[in-house]
Amino acid sequence: MPKQTALIVGITGPDGAYLARFLLDKGYDVFGTSRNIGLARTDGLRVLGIHDKISLLSVSPVDFRSVSDAIDRVAPHEIYNLSGQSSVALSFSQPAETLSSVTQATINFLEALRLKKSNIRFYNAGSSEIFGDTEGHAANENTAYHPKSPYGVAKAAAVSLVANYRDAYGLFACSGLLFNHESPLRPDHFVTRKITTAAARIANGSDERLKLGDISIHRDWGWAPDYVEAMWMMLQHDRPEDFVIASGVAHRLDEFVSAAFAEVGLAWQDHVECDDSLRRPTDIRYSRGDASKAARQLGWRPRVGFAEIISRMVHAEQEKRNQFVVNSVRT
Repeated sequence: MPKQTALIVGITGPDGAYLARFLLDKGYDVFGTSRNIGLARTDGLRVLGIHDKISLLSVSPVDFRSVSDAIDRVAPHEIYNLSGQSSVALSFSQPAETLSSVTQATINFLEALRLKKSNIRFYNAGSSEIFGDTEGHAANENTAYHPKSPYGVAKAAAVSLVANYRDAYGLFACSGLLFNHESPLRPDHFVTRKITTAAARIANGSDERLKLGDISIHRDWGWAPDYVEAMWMMLQHDRPEDFVIASGVAHRLDEFVSAAFAEVGLAWQDHVECDDSLRRPTDIRYSRGDASKAARQLGWRPRVGFAEIISRMVHAEQEKRNQFVVNSVRT
């Protein structure tokens, strides 16, 4: 086979960084975009040791000309659209930005591929947030959409656009309906990273108290590197389809908290308090996915379980702290 080229839109996020590493290991030429690559934080790419192995370019996904020019310049075999405002909590205070960044970017890529009559394979980052509360059940590809946040609404619209362009124009376009997937590269305003960083700091002597909102919610957590492999598998499939990607197991948030503090030998109840001001206007009580279609058609299954995810994240924080101390001593 000729060497494959991939364009990752939003490469500076955690999924973009892990996907870039995965594709490089597969022998791809990898191009990545950010709205302003000169100002973009490329920490994740540097942590993974791949910053100098990819080609970076500035692209505004909400600008059709910018999108079209990038496709012409790179001439990719595959496009992975991971762009857009990605925080559920932030979407409540920035609903218009969230809707625009997710839906406008998606339609710009779809329209560009349609007008170019392209056979480029297109992956769109959907989200479990489109399903809303699954009420004790596991959502699959046929589950109705009931989003509970502007972010979920935006993702539901984008997934529907991809399905429409696939059916109407024959594009090889698909969406991954990914449930929560974690890693040490998560920004620290996401609750799982907030928990693991706090546990590591408190174990190191901090007298802070970790403030959380509703810790009784259930989520289906997976390991981000496992999930980016599923993205690639979707574009290798013989036909474009949408797939739920999930572990199939839901855990309460206080289970995550307990496990994180246990990793550093602490009882979480001594260091955590609930703050009602951190609750969202509407939230999902229970979220779980059924990835049996992905297992059956793609051969995808998660490799890293709940306990190991938390252990890896906590230990990554401790290693980072230790490295900081070593560097401080040296300087």
